[in-house]
Amino acid sequence: MTRVLEFVVALIMVFILAVIVGLFLPSHAHIERSIEISHNPQHIYDVLNNFRRFQDYAGGELQAQDPKVKFTLSGPAYGPGATFNWTGSSDTIGSGTLVNQSGNIDLAGKSTVTWGITNDWHGKNKTFTFDVTPRQGQRVSTVTWGYDVDYGWNLIDRYSQLWIHGAPATMIQYGLDSLQNMLAGIPNIDYGKLNPGLYKADATPVLLISTKATRTLDDIDTAKADALKQIEGVMGKLGVKAAGPTTTITTDWGDTNYTFDLAVPIDSTTVTIDGKPYDLTKLPPRPTPEQMAAAPAASASAGQPASASSAAETAEGSPAPGSLDKLNQLIVNDSVRARMIPEREVLEAEWTGEAGIPLMRMALQAYAGTHGYNFNEATGRLYDQLTSLPSVSNADQVYRVFLPVTNAPAQTPEQMSGRAAPLTALDPTIWSSAAPKPAETEKKAEPRKPARARQRHRR
Repeated sequence: MTRVLEFVVALIMVFILAVIVGLFLPSHAHIERSIEISHNPQHIYDVLNNFRRFQDYAGGELQAQDPKVKFTLSGPAYGPGATFNWTGSSDTIGSGTLVNQSGNIDLAGKSTVTWGITNDWHGKNKTFTFDVTPRQGQRVSTVTWGYDVDYGWNLIDRYSQLWIHGAPATMIQYGLDSLQNMLAGIPNIDYGKLNPGLYKADATPVLLISTKATRTLDDIDTAKADALKQIEGVMGKLGVKAAGPTTTITTDWGDTNYTFDLAVPIDSTTVTIDGKPYDLTKLPPRPTPEQMAAAPAASASAGQPASASSAAETAEGSPAPGSLDKLNQLIVNDSVRARMIPEREVLEAEWTGEAGIPLMRMALQAYAGTHGYNFNEATGRLYDQLTSLPSVSNADQVYRVFLPVTNAPAQTPEQMSGRAAPLTALDPTIWSSAAPKPAETEKKAEPRKPARARQRHRR
């Protein structure tokens, strides 16, 4: 009996001691981890100010613990109120919610984003706080990810801080490492001066020529002018008119050559070739890259200069007008094709000056990457439209640049704030009477060095 009493007394003393120690433990806990990332600080801030890329960095840690975890998004797509939910097994990660509580960007100082956390971790008022501090002229940013929690007078919760370097710290460290890797796949281009918007582009009938040129403005202009001249000649024979701005569809921006399609929207979805009408809306869809790789080479060779393409096709036997080439485009003659550009969702921004268009394309890709919009250059190629008259000088030409995207919200943050103007329709009569711009005599090299390219883009 004495032994039992001694044991009970010992338990009471241990309990009292635990209570006393618990009362002296802090009622608030904080941990943080930092990493240096060589990337534009606005890109980092934009990634953290929405949850559309969360699965690509911190979400991987949750999936590692529970491969069957399910993620859902709710609330606004960007900024305060954006919400990320996960649902996992109760014996692994359980369920939880992250809510974007606030965000403040200061590219000259420190940008901060705060997330509220609701899950089965001990404590209340749990938050993740991100500080992005640029250094070395914004070439490097220090990203600090902190975790804060209040325990109040709950002694069990206070003791739980002894294990705070477990689950929260693991997610933080994994997330920072993965964030750095994810950002490495996003073009490090400054898009701070852009006001892009998300729009629905209507299906459009076009006549086009596949061509290429060396990467100088003069050579590209010459290739465009030659292709446009051929298309205008065909339009007269087909009895159709231009119904929109000249459109350049990028196939490949190589180290030395630029491969592209020059397209002109037309005012009819039906073209008549040798007395036979063809409905462009009935053409089969463009084959996927996998289908093209499996299919035998066709006589029509896209992506070559118009003259070279014509010569190659003549050697193999000229394609019959009215038939389809390997891209399921209607063959009008040796070099001109007709097709429908399908309806699609696009990310669009305007730019003035032809020299900056290549960087504009990369800027839109970077913007889509940080905001979680999906894009695939193989199936949804970048394209730009010259919205000013061709007679305007290169430096003053106004372009609309488009990136086809999927899995995007209804609007960009710039549209929600009113900074992005609505995408207004253009008057088609302007293009039906516009003459092609003559080639310039001065040779103007495209920017090649990243540093110089970025300076031109920022101007």
